[in-house]
Amino acid sequence: MKLIEVDSVKKSFQVGSSTKDALKPTSFAVEEGEFIAIIGPSGSGKSTLLTIIGGLQQPDEGEVRINEQPFSSKSEKERAALRFQEIGFILQDSNLVPFLTVEKQLQLVNKVEKSSMDQSRKEDLLAGLGIDELKDKYPEDLSGGERQRAAIARALYHEPSVILADEPTASLDTEKAFEVVEILARETKENNNATIMVTHDTRILEYCDRVYVMNDGVLEEKKTN
Repeated sequence: MKLIEVDSVKKSFQVGSSTKDALKPTSFAVEEGEFIAIIGPSGSGKSTLLTIIGGLQQPDEGEVRINEQPFSSKSEKERAALRFQEIGFILQDSNLVPFLTVEKQLQLVNKVEKSSMDQSRKEDLLAGLGIDELKDKYPEDLSGGERQRAAIARALYHEPSVILADEPTASLDTEKAFEVVEILARETKENNNATIMVTHDTRILEYCDRVYVMNDGVLEEKKTN
């Protein structure tokens, strides 16, 4: 089943008196249980594509479908609701709330949903990510790898069908980078998510099912031998 479908999506920006094509017409899909990477130089269009897939901006042309639902053509309110239900974001700097403990980062999701904490889901996630003993720690008391694992736990807690990771290993050493990507790959397979990771980090591409290269707004699949 295709959890992410990008159909002829295009995005341009006005730069002075000229127009720059940040993303030329782009089409691809990600199946459930599939972990893909998008690589390419800075300014090539990777982040533009990721934010369009995540509904944070709309394309000029084309459509994104999430879990078979049209996404880009919805209103901002509808996109926000679907984004919260279906998408988990993992960012480069972990983006944790500094005054909340690891456990309360997850409780924040319940507060937004106006629901009770799923204790079993919380315990399974924290234990699986190796941070169950850190649940009462604040972000400032965690290492970079621990903060990323806490961010992954928060992103996965509400069981989204789609995971979007933007440079999740950029600030990590090799050991921690492998650790974080191994977790993402495992969670993708075990839960049949569709995961897209934008990265400059070629150390971790071996964990991905497919790799795409973005250059000057053009996306092409990297062929493997």
